[in-house]
Amino acid sequence: MNKVHLGNTGIYVNKNGFGALPIQRITREEAKSLLLKAYDNGVDFFDTARMYSDSEEKIGYALEGFRQNIYIATKTTARDTESFWTDLKQSLESLKTGYVDLYQFHNPSFCPKPGDGTGLYEAMVEAKEKGLIRHIGITNHRLHLAFEAVESGLYEVLQFPFSYLANDEEKKLVNLCKNRQVGFIAMKALSGGLITNAKAAYAFVNQFDNVLPIWGIQKESELDEFISYHHDEPGMKDDIMALIDKDLKELSGEFCRGCGYCLPCPVNIDIPTSARMGLMLRRAPSSNFMTDEWKEKMNRVEDCIECGHCKDNCPYDLDTPKLLRENLQVYKTYL
Repeated sequence: MNKVHLGNTGIYVNKNGFGALPIQRITREEAKSLLLKAYDNGVDFFDTARMYSDSEEKIGYALEGFRQNIYIATKTTARDTESFWTDLKQSLESLKTGYVDLYQFHNPSFCPKPGDGTGLYEAMVEAKEKGLIRHIGITNHRLHLAFEAVESGLYEVLQFPFSYLANDEEKKLVNLCKNRQVGFIAMKALSGGLITNAKAAYAFVNQFDNVLPIWGIQKESELDEFISYHHDEPGMKDDIMALIDKDLKELSGEFCRGCGYCLPCPVNIDIPTSARMGLMLRRAPSSNFMTDEWKEKMNRVEDCIECGHCKDNCPYDLDTPKLLRENLQVYKTYL
């Protein structure tokens, strides 16, 4: 079973981390069964967030009895100290634990630092001194902020999107973390569903001995596939390299990563999927998107009021309204 050190935190875990965002979409008992199966098969790192509705509660419900054997990471979107302490208190209660192994600022638009006037970093330090958290981390989708956080020396762990679609600068970020002994957690290792071959995704990430991927898992079949890699690790063989090369050509240029920071939309457009519908039609079973429900969702694109919210909040600086219009035309042509 492959394991990874998370920087200099002392956290040494199974290379497969459990991304618990998707379990908010399944029942409490289904989530418990999934989480326990993951634990029984050696998965010992579980990542969640306060904003993932009842994800923390489900982890607490399922894994309370095994707390000493696992590591839990969660996040706060707080932008002031009052919200910070409210979030942390609620997370601890929901997770049924007295401490969080890794507490992360959740995709902030700036890099919290001591003396910046927000008091946020100072609150992190205080929480650590009180034993409520063990390690301080930050997540982001903005490359320049990720570099800033690592270079600041203030953060023990960085969580950032990383997959075989990564560019040279993103690979440079991974190597910087290794050199600075900052833990690197790879989110979006399947690029929000655009990468459809989990074996290739795992083989790529497995080349980096300092990277801990967290896989968003909702179904037992998904979990089973990643568990199988504990004993039969896929390598970067010719067939996998050819598949990756093909995907890199198809997915080059500007495309939506499906991070969801464009939401909410005032006219209720499902932006993360609608803005990359053309890719989804080619890369997933197209029948999934030919339903009356999806026809209605795609037609909402015509209701766009050009408010600019999605464009202003896109960490990849995409012209989201333009992408929506282009993908609507692709969808209509496909129909």
